[in-house]
Amino acid sequence: MIVMLNIFTSLYNQVIGFLGIEGWMDMYKSGDYSPLHSLKGIESAIGPFIPFLLLFEIIRAALYRRFRVIDYKVQFFTYVFNAFIGQFLSLAVVAFCISIFEKHSIFKTTFTWYWLIYGYVAWELSHFVYHFLAHKVRLLWCLHSTHHAPQTMNLSVTYAHFFLEGPYADFIRTTICILLGVNPLLLFFIMFIDGTWGAFIHVGENIMKDARMGFLNKIILTPSHHRVHHARNPLYMDTNFCNLLNIWDRVFGTLEDEKREMPIEYGITRKMNPNNFWDVYFGEIVALGRDVIHAPGIKNKFMYIIMPPGWSHTGDHKTASIVRKEYLEQAKKNNAKVQLSSEVI
Repeated sequence: MIVMLNIFTSLYNQVIGFLGIEGWMDMYKSGDYSPLHSLKGIESAIGPFIPFLLLFEIIRAALYRRFRVIDYKVQFFTYVFNAFIGQFLSLAVVAFCISIFEKHSIFKTTFTWYWLIYGYVAWELSHFVYHFLAHKVRLLWCLHSTHHAPQTMNLSVTYAHFFLEGPYADFIRTTICILLGVNPLLLFFIMFIDGTWGAFIHVGENIMKDARMGFLNKIILTPSHHRVHHARNPLYMDTNFCNLLNIWDRVFGTLEDEKREMPIEYGITRKMNPNNFWDVYFGEIVALGRDVIHAPGIKNKFMYIIMPPGWSHTGDHKTASIVRKEYLEQAKKNNAKVQLSSEVI
């Protein structure tokens, strides 16, 4: 009986933790809503937005008979798996980076609106660096590929991550921001805003069919941009690395808008079973291990680890950059042929 009670208590805590309503429940029980006057209280109040939007997305899909368990299954198992093995790692990494690097920052900032603008630009740079490396270094792609494996887009995808990706991402982002002088309290505030937006941009077509969001598509990175980022279409691969502000994607030439005439194909290019948790979670690690084992010489083994996915010691590279370049060249030739034909007619 005690064992069953402990199991139900654990499940109850997991559900409450997932929904993010602990703060609301504590305030309701105590009758004290003064925490809403603080930054932490506001974060607790807004926290349930994404989980409840996910539930709304599922309910709406069910009502329109578009709900398929298979579209959410692996993401759910990934969330549960991560909850038991990686929930404290990211927080520990952030605290470690602040304690080590804060004394080396180029200058100090404060929690004010004008430093918020600076801090967010610095944060987006740090996010771009982490995200770019996650696509361009094979070992880091092994940590990130779990998030790209789903072949449909919905809010559950935001929970599909390899448990070590969060600590890696937070190490890169926190270190860069702290060295650039972003105030720790300001950094936590930016992380909250960016985390909420970063979850929302995975919203599915059941809620938002056209995710360009009107004129905002020209100013920020919308769910439409992030759908492009999750695509395996040659034109879309390795684009839109930022999260909210598109400034660094513009600077580095990786910004790509969704083309109405080009339907998005979600997923990764490796042949895999998107409905198999073990293949989604560990498949890229197994594939990398296989390549390293069969590669001739220490240099080639090391190159497989640090080079982009698709690199081969044989020279027959199929990296995203090469695939995209070949696609653009072929599209240019096709356009030239069409133009020539029209001129002849």
